[in-house]
Amino acid sequence: MTVLALVTDAYGGRGGVAAVNRDLCAALAERGDHVRVVSRVSTDSTSPDDLPPGVGVRSTGGGMRTFVQAAFAAADGVDAVFCGHLHLAPVAAAVALRAGVPWVLLVHGIEAWGPPHWPATQRPLAMRLTLATARQAARVVAVSELTRGRFAARARLDPARTTVVPNSVDASQFGTGSPRADLLERYGLAGRTILLTMARLSATERYKGLDETIAALPALTETHPDIAYLICGDGDDRPRLESMAASLGVGDRVVFAGYVPEDEKADHLRLADAFVMPGRGEGFGIVYLEALACGVPVVASALDASREAVRDGALGVVVTPDDPVSVVEGIRDALARSKGVPDGLAYFSRERFAERWRAVFDGLAPASRSESSPSALSAR
Repeated sequence: MTVLALVTDAYGGRGGVAAVNRDLCAALAERGDHVRVVSRVSTDSTSPDDLPPGVGVRSTGGGMRTFVQAAFAAADGVDAVFCGHLHLAPVAAAVALRAGVPWVLLVHGIEAWGPPHWPATQRPLAMRLTLATARQAARVVAVSELTRGRFAARARLDPARTTVVPNSVDASQFGTGSPRADLLERYGLAGRTILLTMARLSATERYKGLDETIAALPALTETHPDIAYLICGDGDDRPRLESMAASLGVGDRVVFAGYVPEDEKADHLRLADAFVMPGRGEGFGIVYLEALACGVPVVASALDASREAVRDGALGVVVTPDDPVSVVEGIRDALARSKGVPDGLAYFSRERFAERWRAVFDGLAPASRSESSPSALSAR
């Protein structure tokens, strides 16, 4: 099979969406499929030698027109189109229609739950177009049951054409281990009980549970006088969070690490006695799985799909962010747990992820397939 993957970003990109796209491409390539990736990002510096065999990437950058042109140009001889983000659904539908092949839409979280952050003058038309084209997809895949339910109701989808493929974690990239002494020294956290959150600090994404965790610190000092909170990530909301911590008298307990490179992520997660992110807007949250894969107890939320990442409490603690007592008690519960990778984490293994996605593509209606070998797009 030859699949055209239209994505916001993938190789060279940061964040959960890019990671899921890369994992999907790898899953298809591993069984001998060919994947042509057209990405909107302009920062992709991936070398062709770093790509899985059978995967070709073109990163267009710039505006939507360039992306659309590249998408149509790459559609010859494909058997299916994969759309990696709801905002690209109109493009994917048009390309698939021109190619005469089925297409699959993946929805993640808040972009599928409610109106997008487009200019007000564009919202009515853009929303109607996007939702109408989503209903044309052969399959709509969501990363969580919460996202599937909310989007199916919003877009008036036939439930029979929807499915859930949860995100995954490559456990081989993480694993348990002792905290790095140099990192503890860097942040002045040697000998402390450490809570950790890893997230963007964006003023438009105040749903990560950072406020709730900072607010819980005064109560937590009663049972854990050495408690400290390490926040990994950066963004324009950092000054407000620093001010909040100072106003609550815990400014000396909150440490801002800034952006953590991918190759240092596991080492930072291993610093924690508990990973805490009791938010309201996670469509899934791969970082919960990464923390679990490092053997760190996790605190998730009852109000978003992070509860699915911990299997409704089987793999971690679930709290209600609106209830400060629930947050405090949940964090204490997590801190009382022993470190170790839970057996149930295998549910989110890379192998299970690949099986689920392959089943999605195998279930598509038969389409004409090119007998010629597809040429890979050059990485740009």
